[in-house]
Amino acid sequence: MGRLQAHEKLVGFVVGCVGPLTSTRPFPSGKMSLISQNPIQKRRLETIEADDDSDEGLGSPVAAGAEDGNETKSEKRKKEKKRKKAKALEALEEKENKEREEMKLLESSLFGALYAPPQFGTEVEAVDPDKGVPSFFMDRSGGDGEDDLPVYDEGLSSEDEGDDMVGRERKPAWVDEEEVTEVDISKVARLRKLRKEGDERVISGKEYEARLRGQHAKLNRFAGWADLDHKAPLPGSSDNESDEEGRVDDILRNNDELVVKDNAKLLPDMLGFSRLVDANSQEPSSGPINSVQFHRNGQLMLVAGLDKHLRFFQIDGKRNPKIQSIFIEDCPVHKAAFLPDGSEVILSGRRKFFYSFDLVNAAVSKIGPLTGREEKSLEHFEISPDSKTIAFIGNEGYILLISSKTKQLIGTLKMNGNVRSLAFADGGNQLLSSGGDGHVYHWDLRTRKCIHKGTDEGSLAGISLCTSPDSSLFATGSTSGIVNVYKRDDFLGGKRKPLKTIENLTTEIGEMKFNHDAQVLAISSRKERNGMRLVHVPSLTVFQNWPGPRFSLHYPRCLDFSPGSGFLSVGHAGGKVLLYKLHHYQNA
Repeated sequence: MGRLQAHEKLVGFVVGCVGPLTSTRPFPSGKMSLISQNPIQKRRLETIEADDDSDEGLGSPVAAGAEDGNETKSEKRKKEKKRKKAKALEALEEKENKEREEMKLLESSLFGALYAPPQFGTEVEAVDPDKGVPSFFMDRSGGDGEDDLPVYDEGLSSEDEGDDMVGRERKPAWVDEEEVTEVDISKVARLRKLRKEGDERVISGKEYEARLRGQHAKLNRFAGWADLDHKAPLPGSSDNESDEEGRVDDILRNNDELVVKDNAKLLPDMLGFSRLVDANSQEPSSGPINSVQFHRNGQLMLVAGLDKHLRFFQIDGKRNPKIQSIFIEDCPVHKAAFLPDGSEVILSGRRKFFYSFDLVNAAVSKIGPLTGREEKSLEHFEISPDSKTIAFIGNEGYILLISSKTKQLIGTLKMNGNVRSLAFADGGNQLLSSGGDGHVYHWDLRTRKCIHKGTDEGSLAGISLCTSPDSSLFATGSTSGIVNVYKRDDFLGGKRKPLKTIENLTTEIGEMKFNHDAQVLAISSRKERNGMRLVHVPSLTVFQNWPGPRFSLHYPRCLDFSPGSGFLSVGHAGGKVLLYKLHHYQNA
């Protein structure tokens, strides 16, 4: 009944758009119809009834004469009026039936044969109320009285059946030149995104068309309503039954891998992205942005900078509303970061102390100065992936290890020269450090000992470090703008040659970060306008279309990928946080 009521409402809406076929007058009692009554005929019928009532109540000259003895004439007049009334009612009912049939034909043409009468040879069985409404029905309204279903003939040979099966697919009347044309997709820059392999060059015209359609579908994911070839499964049939034949046909018609991995490969050269509303558009900072970071849920972002404010925004890509703002009176923020478990935020600046903000209790705690230490600045730190350890850069080559629970000093590490950068690896069990001596140190935090020391090729002073999420790769940045990418196992094994040396920036590297699947490496420099590059890690090449001529990154100071790499945020010296959507990734 719910489906029928919804259907009647929809028909009423469609018919209501026609205009003169509808009326706001309610249906007659005892009748369910989608056709409104004709107001002219109703007024005519009401006039007849009113005449009868007036004749009976007030009387007429004939009726007055009947009281004087002319009863025969009065009875004849009454019979004549009843006969006229019955004839008018019959004509009105006949006209209504005719209009009802016309409307049913209109409904059938619009919505299928819901009201089509049984045709010859069609048996309609009574519906058992215990079994409910049947799960499907046969629509034969478009068959012009003929049964369109195929009839099995015992004399039909197997060859005829094969011919019939082949005949169901329309054969092409001619062959287009496009099917034999070959396209070189490596010559045009904007066509290189269509490549499935890095060294692929020439494809057929038919394959070229298919890849263009696939690229369009990837960029316009919500246009499924325009797919005319899509067939919905029949009611009452399971997904396995309805898709079984289609899946087999799809497998037999192509040579792709039967098992498709979730992490699709990101192609080099050109990156699909779009600019969204600024992440802090509702409340921009009055000073340079020093830290931006996504929460582990992918919806919350922190923004902090030299204006002494810590702000939280809900990132949706459309409005990005502000959730909360906290003013730190005595500490311009040089770095702020979530604990990986999402429970706290650590803030630090050029002070002997640092702050902790509890997200659950909305409480700010001031920690320090650290017992037994004389550091005047704790502005640089890194947090371990297991949320257990916070490593601060200290004076004279010292690394300070702080417990994230107690906020107390639990140990120190000492390297030659000054420490400039830190990065955790192996789930928080190892720590990498680099500094003024041009070496990269590997520390085992369980034993608090240096397990490896190697030279960073071409680097006089290491200023930036980052590791991939699986710790298989790490990148080093120097004061000259050189970025080296290493495979960590090879580096620990004694191989000093980097996988790739990236020389696209000419000023000192500020911040670097791998995205969640290590297919993109972002590198930036604070001292160069638009000084940010995105590196395609599998091919170790820079994306050519980033940031593009239309977008200005100002002087980027910090950056971060969302947990699913769907968003990329860039904070710059102008106090704004730019937000980009990376089309290759589906989740924020």
